[in-house]
Amino acid sequence: MTNFKSLGRDIPIPIRLFLGKALLIFLIWKVLYSVFLYDSEYLDHPLTTHVAEASATLLNNIGDMSGFTTRRENTSFIFEGGKSIHEISAIYHNDIISLNIANACNGLEVFILYIGFIICMPSSFWRKTKYIIFGILLLNTINILRCVGLIYLVEYFEIYFDFAHHYLFKAVVYTATLIIWGYFARKIHLKNETV
Repeated sequence: MTNFKSLGRDIPIPIRLFLGKALLIFLIWKVLYSVFLYDSEYLDHPLTTHVAEASATLLNNIGDMSGFTTRRENTSFIFEGGKSIHEISAIYHNDIISLNIANACNGLEVFILYIGFIICMPSSFWRKTKYIIFGILLLNTINILRCVGLIYLVEYFEIYFDFAHHYLFKAVVYTATLIIWGYFARKIHLKNETV
């Protein structure tokens, strides 16, 4: 136990403040989301619908692909404890299902992770606000392009769909998040630095 206390004293104050804020934001978000916002008509559903509609619109207006529509549908997920029914946004191509977008894939968790990091870092309110707005817009665009890419793979190269869905596009989203964080953090000067 004494090693743990001495380790805490060895961590520089700015890092302890960052970690404390990050833990507090994480706990507040998880409680708010779990109790009030999970699968809500105010947050998850509109964001999932937006991603699906933006993806379909982009597909209908680029290249020679057209005939994409979206619908809200109920689907059931079977898990260890039973069965759960959730709404999804489905993207159809000429009335044939191309992609289901569940609330877990709407980008919300990445947005919260990104915003939490920006809030925890020391900087001016306006700089944080600018980076939050820019970052959310960029990450939302990347998520829409991810869905477009997945539909493109379903249509033309279905063999690569699982790899792209589970690994490639997640790596792209998290890499973009890290790059934006890097740009944000490069102009931060920590006070009370100890090396």
